[in-house]
Amino acid sequence: MTNTAARRALWVSTSTATRGGIASYVRAMQQTPLWSEWEVRHVVTHRDGSTTQKIATFALGVVRFVIELIRFRPNVIHLHSSARGSFARKSLLLWISRPARVPVVLHMHGSAFQADCEQSPRLVRAAIGATLRRADAFVALGDLWAARMQMTAPSARIVAIPNAVRLADCNVQPPPGAPVSVAFLGRIGDHKGTFRLLEAWAKLVCEPGFSTPHGYLATLTIAGDGEVEKARRYTRELCLEDTVDVHDWLSERETGELLDRAQVLVLPSRNEGQPMAVLEAMARGVCVVATDVGGLPEMIGGECGLLIPPEDTEAIAVALRTVVYDHDLRARYGAAAHARVRDHFDTSRIASRIDALYRQVCR
Repeated sequence: MTNTAARRALWVSTSTATRGGIASYVRAMQQTPLWSEWEVRHVVTHRDGSTTQKIATFALGVVRFVIELIRFRPNVIHLHSSARGSFARKSLLLWISRPARVPVVLHMHGSAFQADCEQSPRLVRAAIGATLRRADAFVALGDLWAARMQMTAPSARIVAIPNAVRLADCNVQPPPGAPVSVAFLGRIGDHKGTFRLLEAWAKLVCEPGFSTPHGYLATLTIAGDGEVEKARRYTRELCLEDTVDVHDWLSERETGELLDRAQVLVLPSRNEGQPMAVLEAMARGVCVVATDVGGLPEMIGGECGLLIPPEDTEAIAVALRTVVYDHDLRARYGAAAHARVRDHFDTSRIASRIDALYRQVCR
């Protein structure tokens, strides 16, 4: 494809109004030159709502997808998928597009996909492998994931391109001794480690010196969907109401405001991909405490925060104690996180890599 040739890309994903990382990623990429340079059209095949609404959204999305294939005549199709049902839906669209001979990029965002592949029956694994080989490129979020997926489908073209986030101004750290704002963002429940986090926080609050005549050394804000009321009840049972606030899912603006005030983001999940909440925090220079799972080690390394074992309440408490009490360490982690996003995850860099991938598959 020449530089002057018309470039048209058809993106397929969940609605940008949906809760979750894929919607955040699409919104971020809509703000880059890639969107206009490739005249991107966006087909929605999923949205939050009832089962009936989800079925109707997918049915209408398939119809629109076929119409766009015929009328828009894209040069490339970009399918954004998570695991299980999302992958099944995108696989169907991939095979529907085959007669049109349009290059397809299949972009996997789901942290459970590799485990699902390994645990699936042989016939299902064979179907997954056939789909990966049919795609002109399969995008994994990190080098480790790419290597693992290459073992699942050795002949597939698998590339590693991380998630993207817009770089923000680096948060101003409060002076030593000022209250530290700690945030948790995501689906509230056992999978994300919310209740272990509350138990760890209870250990921290009970320690001598955490409460001072001027207030508490830190506060914790938990925000997300899922088991919100259970988290509120558990907060009351642990007598944490003075230092913990539990909120429903926040809007994009409200999330930004919370992260603008935060000095620490904590995410003690059992498994993760490359969570957008962590990238959005790092983009503001926020220190991260997270579990050593999925794509998190590649994101954080040993420079941008602390990595801890999953399902370890004591490790959460120790890590939080370290970054709450050590102002200078917290500031160094935050500055390193901001620099890491600038160098590796900023939307302009990722848009350039996606553009290069499109040019390669369109040859």
